[in-house]
Amino acid sequence: MSTGAGTRSLPHAVPESLGVRVSVVIPCLNEAENIDACVVQARRVLEESEISGEVVVVDNGSEDASGDIARAAGARVIDEPRRGYGRAYLTGFAAAQGDYIVMIDADLTYDFGEIPGFVEELDKGAELVMGNRLKGVEPGAMSLLSRIGNPILSGFLNLIYRTSIGDAHCGMRALRRDILPKLDLQATGMEFASEMVIRATRRGVRISEIPIGLARRGGKSKLNPFHDGWRHLRLMLVYSPHFVFTLPGVLLALIGAVIMAIVLSQISVFGRDLYVHAEIVGSALVTIGVQVVGLGLCGRAYGVYMLGDSEPWLQRMQRRFRLEHGLALGLLVAFIGLALGAVVFVRWIGHSFGSLSEERLIVLAATLVVVGLEIFFVSFLLSIVGLRRRD
Repeated sequence: MSTGAGTRSLPHAVPESLGVRVSVVIPCLNEAENIDACVVQARRVLEESEISGEVVVVDNGSEDASGDIARAAGARVIDEPRRGYGRAYLTGFAAAQGDYIVMIDADLTYDFGEIPGFVEELDKGAELVMGNRLKGVEPGAMSLLSRIGNPILSGFLNLIYRTSIGDAHCGMRALRRDILPKLDLQATGMEFASEMVIRATRRGVRISEIPIGLARRGGKSKLNPFHDGWRHLRLMLVYSPHFVFTLPGVLLALIGAVIMAIVLSQISVFGRDLYVHAEIVGSALVTIGVQVVGLGLCGRAYGVYMLGDSEPWLQRMQRRFRLEHGLALGLLVAFIGLALGAVVFVRWIGHSFGSLSEERLIVLAATLVVVGLEIFFVSFLLSIVGLRRRD
């Protein structure tokens, strides 16, 4: 650490006449043994760097004297009894007065002397600055599970959202306060860290990353690696209908279509007695796949039209294709299925309602009717979602 703790005679870091340039926001839950040092160090760094700023401590329902200690050390303390990492930060953001907000934990794992580096990156034009701890971890500062899990979760996030953040879950980061409405953050738990990166990426926020260190924490850790890791993973999946719905749906539909094509072409892959059974499986995969793709499109449309996400391909598709195009396509596919079914029915009448070996055509006709109806109703749902579009 580049700064020390213990001195209480420091003047407040925010002179009335200068305003607030940087707000250091620290969430705090039962950190009585650390919070004094955190506040003193933060104020000292601001003063020594000649940065007009404030220290905001969010007391997140502490059962010890954390809030009183922080006040005595010179912080502005905001009480947020509803616990949660994200909840504490959302409350702190609402109370922050600075043009820049620096986020840092109250466990002394991060060096407050790094604050000027984050401010410098924001001054250069970045809108969100991420710390990267992975190459500066002191012995014993991070558990083996976290050393393995953090890169995996960060890599998965980068894969889904096409980002290049090395440490997406670092607790020390900084952002411009004026981008908060654009981010529209909602998560209340530890997954808040992932949500910030995801929303920043989706909204075209300029992101920078700088290397920092990670020291052994003071006091008892409150992290639950498995529970918190799952919350991060769950949020990544929920925010990616393309990965959860569209890609699996396309894969299912393609596999089903291949199976049905093999059956209809009478290629000797399945035994004669299994042809109809195989085609039914293929039909099920096609109908499920088309439905799942439709859910994915609706999910992405919701993100674009209701949440303000950037999805150029979907927006281009919306400009080129109207509701009527989807309805026409759905009706056409369903009509082909009905026509094929009618042909089979006429043949059945011609055989005096006797035995007719047209099972494969019947399955194909039913599949086309179902797929056509799915396209028809998904088109309506997409249009409904698009009724309310953000400017």
